Amino acid sequence: MTFRRVAHGWLAAGVLAIAAIIVAAPALATKQTAKHTPPVSKTSTVPDEYIVKAIGSKSAPITMEVFSDYQCPSCGSLYEQTLKPLISDYVASGKVYLVHHDFPLPLHKYGYEAARWVNAAAVAGKYPEVEAALYDNQAAWSADGNIQKYVAAAMSPVDFKRVAKMMETCPPPAAGVTPASYSQAGKPAHGCPFDASIEKDKALGNTVPVSATPTFRFYYKGKTYGPMSGVVSWPIMKQFLDQVMSQ
Repeated sequence: MTFRRVAHGWLAAGVLAIAAIIVAAPALATKQTAKHTPPVSKTSTVPDEYIVKAIGSKSAPITMEVFSDYQCPSCGSLYEQTLKPLISDYVASGKVYLVHHDFPLPLHKYGYEAARWVNAAAVAGKYPEVEAALYDNQAAWSADGNIQKYVAAAMSPVDFKRVAKMMETCPPPAAGVTPASYSQAGKPAHGCPFDASIEKDKALGNTVPVSATPTFRFYYKGKTYGPMSGVVSWPIMKQFLDQVMSQ
């Protein structure tokens, strides 16, 4: 489903008036971390079965859920063009609570492994930094699979040591093993403590349903807007958010 098609549906309902969508814009270099951003997860050496990867305040009027694959080029474009300014503006000011859900696709060789590293970073309280590092360097690690290089660069040596320790039970899959077979019946096939959380995110995405990444939806005053998929420019996203909050 395209954003244009959904937007026209909202227009008919009197919710949003958007005549066009900009699907490409210059990448923005806004700083990832926000002054008012609370911790994104408990700091622990043992992760919860379900790991919340979120930025902002839960009391924000709008919650935005994004289902994405860290190796997906369109997901990278949405992050660089739209989510960065969203985080520095509407998340930092308490207007939006941004929640990430993992939805790694089988066609992306390193997408599932990247999700594992991000979940480990979230447990260490470094989710925003690592998410930014992986999207900022997506082309590089997608070429050779050296994800940990950019994870390490996004945090202190002490924090990386903790994250790497948690990842010791998450070896890369054997040849021919696809991400879909990493876990069965909700149980990690390789003993990786993060796979259960990734699979729960995927299961939630299948109920949306997510047919392409990125897919996102919004919640405001008990109403759900979406799902929508694809890349939406920040000016269009901002227009939509302002219109929703005016209801």
